[in-house]
Amino acid sequence: MKELLIVWHSMTGGSETLAKAAATGAEQESKLKVKRLFAEQATPSDMLGGSGYLFVFPENLAAISGVMKAFFDRCYYPCLGKIEGRPYAVVICAGSDGSNAARQVERIATGWRLRKIAEPSIICTHAQTEAAILAPKIIDEEALAQARQTGAHLAAGLEIGIF
Repeated sequence: MKELLIVWHSMTGGSETLAKAAATGAEQESKLKVKRLFAEQATPSDMLGGSGYLFVFPENLAAISGVMKAFFDRCYYPCLGKIEGRPYAVVICAGSDGSNAARQVERIATGWRLRKIAEPSIICTHAQTEAAILAPKIIDEEALAQARQTGAHLAAGLEIGIF
């Protein structure tokens, strides 16, 4: 059975909420297995078992969050040459931009020779003060719908074999 692997990291709840929404969208759209893993727990074996990937994480200091970067570092070489052509998508919970974090993940995915199936979904929380940055994030319905749609699109494509 095909498996959509959703690897996520969250510090203030925003990315976790988006990962859950994406999983819900994927599960409603297909019968494939959806596996959601916190980035610290995800291993190269999990990556090798996935048929496609959704990476969900916050932008921290204009970059991939450290825990997510550690996941990529841990999995990069063990998966190199073994997951080529598999589809992926990205959801980023950003304070104001997210584009540099998107570029970073795209470079990693390019090295793995993954196939990008959608432009990065960047959800902007507009958190600019210390208090706003550290506060739990509330994701609005439009952003949740966007995450559900990303999960559904990836899952549907995996299930019918277009990705």
